[in-house]
Amino acid sequence: MDREIAPEKLRKSKLKNYSKLAGILVLVAAGLLAFRFALRTSENRSSLRTSLVTQGPIEASLNATGVLVPENEAVVTSPIQARLEAVLHHAGEKINANQSILQLDKEYTKLAYRKLQDEQQLNQNETSKLQLKLTKEVSELQSRYNIKQMQVKRLQAALSDEKYLLSIGGGTEENVRQAEMNLKVAQLEADQLAAQIRQQQQANSADLKDVGFEMSIQERNLQEMQRKLDQADIKSPISGVLTFVNEEIGATVNPGDALVRVADLSSFKVKATIADSYADQLQPGGPVTVRLNDTDLKGTIATIRPAVENNQVTFFVQLDQKNHPQLRSNLKVEVFVITSFKNQAMRVKNGPFFTGARDQKVFVIKGNKAIARTVQIGLSNFDWVELLGVQPGEEVIISDTKEFQHLDEFTITND
Repeated sequence: MDREIAPEKLRKSKLKNYSKLAGILVLVAAGLLAFRFALRTSENRSSLRTSLVTQGPIEASLNATGVLVPENEAVVTSPIQARLEAVLHHAGEKINANQSILQLDKEYTKLAYRKLQDEQQLNQNETSKLQLKLTKEVSELQSRYNIKQMQVKRLQAALSDEKYLLSIGGGTEENVRQAEMNLKVAQLEADQLAAQIRQQQQANSADLKDVGFEMSIQERNLQEMQRKLDQADIKSPISGVLTFVNEEIGATVNPGDALVRVADLSSFKVKATIADSYADQLQPGGPVTVRLNDTDLKGTIATIRPAVENNQVTFFVQLDQKNHPQLRSNLKVEVFVITSFKNQAMRVKNGPFFTGARDQKVFVIKGNKAIARTVQIGLSNFDWVELLGVQPGEEVIISDTKEFQHLDEFTITND
């Protein structure tokens, strides 16, 4: 008795058969396509792009992207903590150098400035008192020294008298020794006072120097605060166009907050980025071509930022014609970093035929035939490719010829 096959097994069996059939169909289609390509030995001329070989200069370059930015741009920041009181000019307006743009409430800073002035005045008074005190101490020591000097002179005279009396028999040796002892003591006391005077003068000088340092620091603080008060009159440092103005009247701004940006739109530079794998080929002063629509402008690499962001290196290009009439702020441009140059090279227009390989098969048109030829690739850039192994005037196919790479030649039709 036959056993009924389970539905699940039937479904799996059908899927297996369908998969085999699909695989066979794919192989057949691939074979037919390969057979078609193998049999294809002609191409309509209208579908081909060609370029005549010319002899001329060519630059090898690296492609980068860029944007035009003002060459001179100034950012004005708040020098103090203050409240934004008034906006005199707005973004988009033209502005002259030293023209006021914003007004800040400076009362808090003025109070702090006056407090510093009062402290400096107190310091000056204290310094005067200290000078008087120190002068008095030295003066007292000097008076004591002068008195002691007078005593020394008196004792010197007394010693001379005792010696004279001893010589005429009217005195004793004991009196002479006592007079000598009194004189030595007085001289030692005078020397001690002289030393105290010198030490006191040195100490006074050090004390006054410390006070002088403190007053100098306070004076610099006053000058710095005065400078900040002057800068709190927010003015444009250059003539140009306001690209940003903080217009939040009543808001509190802190030191260092950006309040105004001014750009001089009469001259521009290029801010460019390129993959970090090419970073070692960037050199300050290196030649650059900037393409703006159909206009090429020459320039040089001015600066290169050392940091890499998102696998990109940023560099700035100084243009030879930085005031060209077509230049506009934030306009995107193509940037070509020149790495090498040949004055006379066999070149054709760049196109899909160029694969980047050192040795490459190209097709040169001879009558109604495209003849394969292996050439060496030299310098290349966005516009041109140097071919070694061709002659001026020869016509080379620059469209994609992958379908004919297996052929030594193919026919060009005019259908």
